[in-house]
Amino acid sequence: METSRRKLADVPLFRGLDDAELRLLDELLIPRFFKKKSIIFHEGSDRESIYIIQEGLVKAFKTDAEGHEQIVNFLGPGSMFPHTGFFLLSTYPATTEAVMDTRVLAMPLSSFEQVIASTPAMAIKVLRVMSQTIQELQTKLQELTGQDIQVRLTSFLFGIAMKQGAEHPDGSIRVSLPVTHQELANTIGTTRETVTRLLAQLKKEGLLEADRKGFLLPDPEALRQWGRPDREK
Repeated sequence: METSRRKLADVPLFRGLDDAELRLLDELLIPRFFKKKSIIFHEGSDRESIYIIQEGLVKAFKTDAEGHEQIVNFLGPGSMFPHTGFFLLSTYPATTEAVMDTRVLAMPLSSFEQVIASTPAMAIKVLRVMSQTIQELQTKLQELTGQDIQVRLTSFLFGIAMKQGAEHPDGSIRVSLPVTHQELANTIGTTRETVTRLLAQLKKEGLLEADRKGFLLPDPEALRQWGRPDREK
């Protein structure tokens, strides 16, 4: 129980809650396990729970009318999903799939909403964080739509490294993310051929090392600056 409370405290939505409030939510958590390639929930299905990742990796994606997959995000330990739709009778906004064997803590949405409704102080804290999150997402969306493909790719790789990577003593960062070129293309809105070409350039310049299990950034800051018009020469 103490371990799951610590997991809750690490979730941005719940960081402002005190120990008593976390204890109320802790009582709602249900451990669940999903094998690699398992679907956690489908886009459009009835929203039943929110999830906190303990171990593993989850891919969130949407599918268009022609069946093409558009990856929304990759989520690692400590992440909560979905991020939207609290207090609304709605459906899941995307499909989520376990990229590898994954353990999560599920919190039934109806129970969560009952606790929030009966604890006004907690509700105010949660709503405050949700407002901040919406502002951050709006800023990220504006930045993304104004970037070219090179910057979209390096921004994605750098962002994933900052959130999920393991830093080595020499400053390099290793990310265990078994993602294909097509999945990268779906994430940043381009073609697989373009991603393959850009990754080859990054490898040639010594900014990226990759294998089937993930990738290594020898110099994360240099990668972040690559392709930006104002980078230092």
